[in-house]
Amino acid sequence: MKNFNIYRHKGFTLVELLISLAVGLGLLSGVLSVFVSMKTTTQETSTYGELQENGRFALSVLSDDLLRQDFWGDYVGTFDLANLNGSATAAPGNDCQGEGINNSTFPVAAGHFRTLWGETAAAGNPMGCFANTALAKVGSDILQLKRVVSSPILAADRSADNYYLITNIGDGEIFDGGDAVPIMDNSQIWEYQHHVYYITEQVQGTVSVPVLMQGRLTNSMTFAPIIDGIEMIRFMYGIDTTDDGVVNAYISADNMTQALWNNASNTKILAVKVFVLSRSVLPDNKYTNNNTYILGDLQFVPNDNFRRLLFSSTVTLFNARVDSW
Repeated sequence: MKNFNIYRHKGFTLVELLISLAVGLGLLSGVLSVFVSMKTTTQETSTYGELQENGRFALSVLSDDLLRQDFWGDYVGTFDLANLNGSATAAPGNDCQGEGINNSTFPVAAGHFRTLWGETAAAGNPMGCFANTALAKVGSDILQLKRVVSSPILAADRSADNYYLITNIGDGEIFDGGDAVPIMDNSQIWEYQHHVYYITEQVQGTVSVPVLMQGRLTNSMTFAPIIDGIEMIRFMYGIDTTDDGVVNAYISADNMTQALWNNASNTKILAVKVFVLSRSVLPDNKYTNNNTYILGDLQFVPNDNFRRLLFSSTVTLFNARVDSW
């Protein structure tokens, strides 16, 4: 007869099961915590990356345009109707009229022609050219500037949808691209530009998104959004009050006088400090923004759930003291 060993097979006890479950839950909790932390970090990194991209792009656009402000090709001297050939050019459609008696697209025979001007918006349509669906954000700045595009063109390359300036050293004349080119010795043709920048709010889904708008001159002033997430722009104008080529003070648009805009009594605007406040498109309900953002002489404390980055730069207006290019 053979003997058989009988083995008893035991399972886990209740205590062992509870311990295993506790250990498993602890490990799972740790993994989930790491996952959530990584996801949050990734979202924050992505948001700040977007803020940096939008803010730097906006700062670059504004700075580059300011650098070329008041550039008139070969023309030497003060750019106003009295020093140009021909009569006043008819205003384009939807013309933007800034403050002052001579501050629309083309110079008229009255007062100083303002090639640079700005204001802090106190109403939605202070220049009379903003659409009702894209009104200016109150409290943010508006910037207006005029110049020609930096490279001359051939007469055959002009477009009927644009305006142009034909110049030599001593003369200049503005004309419609659909008209015949004026006759002028030793001249070149430059595309005439009038730009306006401001902030508006656009509804995207359930969120109101701040947008940087740009107005451009074609056969009329037309506007288009160029950068999302730009909440505020502000400019401080560097004034030389002693005519020695040195900035004596930086003044915000709402503190500029008519004489300063007109460069009266030998005062000149030689530089502009540009401030751009970039804001995330979507809020983060786990984040509260109580930071203080200083835009020149303005302090802004949002107290909401949006992330922000502030950018600034100082632009020297080389054309302000240059008599020829």
